[in-house]
Amino acid sequence: MSAIANDYIEDMKQNKLRVALYQQDIVWEDPQANFDKVEKAFSMLSQPVDILVVPETFSTGFGDHMARQAEKPCGATFGFAHAMAQKHNALFVGSWTVCQPEGVYNRMHLVRPDGSFEYYDKGHTFRMSSEASQVLRGQRRVTVEWRGWRIRPAVCYDLRFPLWLRNSADWDYDLLMVCANWPGSRHHAWTTLLKARAIENLSYAVGCNRTGCDSTGIEYAGCSAIVDFKGLPMCQIEPRDAANDTSERVIVAELDAEKLDTFREHWPFNLDFDIQ
Repeated sequence: MSAIANDYIEDMKQNKLRVALYQQDIVWEDPQANFDKVEKAFSMLSQPVDILVVPETFSTGFGDHMARQAEKPCGATFGFAHAMAQKHNALFVGSWTVCQPEGVYNRMHLVRPDGSFEYYDKGHTFRMSSEASQVLRGQRRVTVEWRGWRIRPAVCYDLRFPLWLRNSADWDYDLLMVCANWPGSRHHAWTTLLKARAIENLSYAVGCNRTGCDSTGIEYAGCSAIVDFKGLPMCQIEPRDAANDTSERVIVAELDAEKLDTFREHWPFNLDFDIQ
């Protein structure tokens, strides 16, 4: 089959899209240990999937050394992401810090099996941590197409800003994809905002948060979920019990384009969106 034909098939919209997310207990500042964990977790999948999702800064953790941990573009973490995308014939989605001439970005990568990729630089760096002083804010919203689905990437704190993630009346995106390191002390906000963004944008939403405890003592409840366009969880992980369970696991859901399109046709709330 020609390369042109392959490209055409890749661009055709699949009615069903299978998404797997890994709620990971990140090993602090140890990329290889995290690569091993991610590879092992996704190797347990019993069926093929179209997208693999890991948390924000999945290879190192989120903390005070983000600038020091930053890699050159297409460095070791990108190489791992590409290998995973190839192995599973899926889009690999996750964030890590990248060093550019003007500074460091918390960059969410969406890596295809052929090594091509799109990226989104976190638009809202977290001012209540050292991230805001180490990491530059991204200036552009991004829509990525994969197997005919339109995806809007977002990173953690971005979830609090509805105008930044607002869909258009003509449907910029079908799937909101959020990678996060969202602390357990605010897990109710995380789960509520994820559902709210899905409801108001008539979009599926995937929220992949980390779990466990980092080296600074911050605990993460996880609460990762895949939510439909009504704000109803298709699958979700309950808050972890810090004493007994890290809730480190993979969940999978199948998104249905026909159901999304039908709902949008019957409930055209987009026609009354406020003008930005």
